[in-house]
Amino acid sequence: MRPFLALLRLELLQLFSQPAAYLALSGVAAITALLFFDHLRLYNQLLFVYATTTLGGFSADTIPDHVNLWDQVFFPVAEQLGITWLAALPLVTMRAFAEERARGSDELLLCAGVGPGALVLAKFAVGLCFALLLVAVSFVYPATAIARGGLGASHLAAVFLGLSLHAIAVASLGLACSAFTQSQLVAAVAGWASAFVLWDFSWAYPFVSERAAGFLDALSLHPRYSAFAEGSVELGHAVYFAAVAAVCAALARLSFDLRRAGG
Repeated sequence: MRPFLALLRLELLQLFSQPAAYLALSGVAAITALLFFDHLRLYNQLLFVYATTTLGGFSADTIPDHVNLWDQVFFPVAEQLGITWLAALPLVTMRAFAEERARGSDELLLCAGVGPGALVLAKFAVGLCFALLLVAVSFVYPATAIARGGLGASHLAAVFLGLSLHAIAVASLGLACSAFTQSQLVAAVAGWASAFVLWDFSWAYPFVSERAAGFLDALSLHPRYSAFAEGSVELGHAVYFAAVAAVCAALARLSFDLRRAGG
């Protein structure tokens, strides 16, 4: 247990001693602010139009139910944040294993008595915790929108849980890709590709059978993430994201065995 804690501390020091971690946090905060305030601007313009003119059969000073903070601001921002994770998180995770494989420092750790399982667990723990930190930073403005829009604490918790689980799954994909290469660029591209492919298979539905379409839908990130974004919390969706992380961790552990088998 003590070697694992020392390894965990080392991973944290390496992560936060690099400017990339702070650039990622700042970049996510800036992107979220831009998305949020742009949708809020459009929402305010729409409110002004409905409040001052007769539009679409509605009387002046009457605002229809579908013009609300949730439909016009928060849900689009949540959807765009989900896509943002697909691009941003592989950049954060690309160096986790690849950099040490390129330098050979992972072999030194293994020779020092640190098992591959402990090494994978430490890197996944630090990587996923950083992903959750990114979610917390990105959630400041949407949380404000929910609180002021009167959507309730339960809805707020559901959306935060969905963002967190989605970030964990995407970060796990990036970590698994990083474990199979010495190149950070290859790890980033592989992380992007796997995350974007797994995001949504709806484009393939016209070309496959109904049973195959149902299977692809069960594998997709987007339908499950959207359920949380709409305020619905289902155990099956949470298990799906946890399963993605577990499979990715197992693949990262397998990479060490394949490396040893290959000489």
